[in-house]
Amino acid sequence: MTPTTTLSDLIGIEHSKLGFFQELQQTVVELQQSNSELESQRREIAAIIDGITDVMMVLSEDLEIISVNNEFHNLFPEGNPIGKHCHELFRDTMDACPECPAFQSLSTNSVCKETAVFKIDGCNRQFEMIASPLKTPGGGANRVLIFKRDVTTEKEFQAKYYQAEKMATVGTLSTGIAHEVNNPLMAISGYAEGIQRRLRKHAEAMPEEVAREFAEYTETILKECSRCQKIVRSLLNFGHPETSVFGFVNLNSVIKETLTILGYHLKKSRKLAIELELSEDLPLIYADEPRLNQVVLNLLTNAADAMDGKKGAITIRSFIKENDFIVIEVEDQGIGIPPDIRNRLFDPFFTTKSVGKGIGIGLSTCYGIVKDHNGEINVRSAEGEGSCFTVTLPIQQEK
Repeated sequence: MTPTTTLSDLIGIEHSKLGFFQELQQTVVELQQSNSELESQRREIAAIIDGITDVMMVLSEDLEIISVNNEFHNLFPEGNPIGKHCHELFRDTMDACPECPAFQSLSTNSVCKETAVFKIDGCNRQFEMIASPLKTPGGGANRVLIFKRDVTTEKEFQAKYYQAEKMATVGTLSTGIAHEVNNPLMAISGYAEGIQRRLRKHAEAMPEEVAREFAEYTETILKECSRCQKIVRSLLNFGHPETSVFGFVNLNSVIKETLTILGYHLKKSRKLAIELELSEDLPLIYADEPRLNQVVLNLLTNAADAMDGKKGAITIRSFIKENDFIVIEVEDQGIGIPPDIRNRLFDPFFTTKSVGKGIGIGLSTCYGIVKDHNGEINVRSAEGEGSCFTVTLPIQQEK
């Protein structure tokens, strides 16, 4: 027999329904608040991640890109990186980079660091990489978080600082050596000149052959002393450059005057041609003209030596860059510079020339002079094709 529904039962059911809907409504409100808080936290975390100036990637175990931050898109603005392998983008290869810290981080479950150079937009850029494992609870697929920081500019400034520090140390050392060598040189040349004077007085009393040999020996001594004294003066100038005399200078005039000085040296090779591409509207700059003459002279001498008897041209250019700088370029079609020694070109006493043709302070002296003018000197080179040295000086109209 079916029980009869009473009024209290109906009131109870309605009361339960009302309570249920009130509870449901309260739950919905709580869920909306929770969702709003979660959305706010998500936006905050996204803003923090996008504010990171390092490139950030989350990779799978096989280095497939799962997510990236905005900085990654700034580095690679074209295409969607998700699903691609990071080495496809950074190295354009299907093989993982040997220095990649992701594998080590996953295998050791620890934070790993590494540095690497990647070629991006045709330029070599150095990155510091930090890989952190993202272990998934419950045995799921593991991931790795990688940060890549571009330290190219930092490394360049660091290298320039070390170069300046090294040159200051070597300058002090070279000055001391120059003074120590100069005194005995003066004595040797003085005694050789004394012997020559005595020879002229007593030549008739001596056998002709002996007198001639003594004259040749003393002449050789004086000639070699003169050569050594020039080297000593170079060392002294390197350690303590002569007092600068700044004034308004026309760089085209500096180039033409230096070419006049080097005229005989450059004309010795009939295979060598000099080409001038000088901008006629260069403004005057506030600079030390004699020292800039030395810079151009050293670069031209090196360019001529780099031709090594080959037929070709040395091109000298001057032009304005970005309205704030004047650039001088000396480009040769010589043998080029091997990549492994380019970083040492501006080191004091580093030379590839044979004994007697240079002691390796020409380019380091250029470096110091250009630095004193708040400028920069750089080189680009290709083996077998030639080199181009670029001097960039700021345009300074007033003292």
